[in-house]
Amino acid sequence: MAQEVATIAGGCFWCTEAVYQNLKGVQSIESGYIGGDKADPTYEEVCTGRTGHAEAIRITYDADVISYGDLLDIHFATHDPTTLNRQGNDIGTQYRSAIFPHDAVQEADAKAAIARAQADQPNPIVTTIEPMAPWYPAEDYHQKYWERVGDRNPYCMAVIPPKLQKLQKKFAERIVA
Repeated sequence: MAQEVATIAGGCFWCTEAVYQNLKGVQSIESGYIGGDKADPTYEEVCTGRTGHAEAIRITYDADVISYGDLLDIHFATHDPTTLNRQGNDIGTQYRSAIFPHDAVQEADAKAAIARAQADQPNPIVTTIEPMAPWYPAEDYHQKYWERVGDRNPYCMAVIPPKLQKLQKKFAERIVA
């Protein structure tokens, strides 16, 4: 098993996490904060948009089962990478579309994934590739949110099922049965 880690941001981490939780090869997902200048920020601080952090997820995966490129292709297919600092009603730099490569190989793969995604998009992709930065896990109540309570949250019910439909339509073979 070739265990690796991917760190991506694409809006609300509850919604991003839900896309990856049932993929073959994904071993764990942690919601958290990255890319800002305040040590150990809280959810409330990140939500102000003043810390510079993005809501993000850290995916631990088996690279023998699913590649980093596949994870990024799923990322681009299930969120809007053409809106700057926004995903739906979530507005602010904390909801930016970003990739945080862990090494030079991931950085090259991220550039290639953006190019693949741009070929399918009429509008410019604004997803950034940002340097690896300190990772701060989100509070416990954010972890596995969709799995635990998302279907009782109207916001999640409006945002996540369409993402899961896109996942099912384009990547059905990657989903755990």
